Amino acid sequence: MKQNAKGLYEKMLDFKRFAISLLAVGSFFYLGMILPTEQALADSHIMTAASVFFLAGAIFFFVRSRKCRSLLAETEGGDEYLMKK
Repeated sequence: MKQNAKGLYEKMLDFKRFAISLLAVGSFFYLGMILPTEQALADSHIMTAASVFFLAGAIFFFVRSRKCRSLLAETEGGDEYLMKK
């Protein structure tokens, strides 16, 4: 059971790191889209799609991290890992 709790804790941290990275990249695409420049309409659509894609990925990984956290709270040795923060 201890090994399972450790694995869940590591997954929770990894998912949170993925989400933060995707959120940062999506934000840069969004900023590139709203800053005033002379760009083609196709470029604007591509940056919008990329921004939405990365932000949706960030939301997905935040939800996965939250699920791992709730599973970790339910496990026997999970409290020990949740107190590490």
